[in-house]
Amino acid sequence: MNEGDALDIIQAAIWMVIVGAGPAIGAAMVAGVAIALLQALTQIQEMTLTFVPKIVVIFAVVSLTASFIGGQFYVFTENLYAHIERGFDN
Repeated sequence: MNEGDALDIIQAAIWMVIVGAGPAIGAAMVAGVAIALLQALTQIQEMTLTFVPKIVVIFAVVSLTASFIGGQFYVFTENLYAHIERGFDN
């Protein structure tokens, strides 16, 4: 294993973090902007109003994308184990 192999593994791992967290973070951002717009339009300045809808949206998105994210992590793990099995020289 050389520096290039280590960088490839780290790059793939960082990409998996982005793929795994991306849907939840994106949904939280969209829900936050929508709630902020609603608060600005209605002049409701309740600080706790943002938490419950965001949590519900995040749970819904995570439950809808769990199989996709799990599949991506499975492929990543299989590729990593295959590299370990073959050795990193090939």
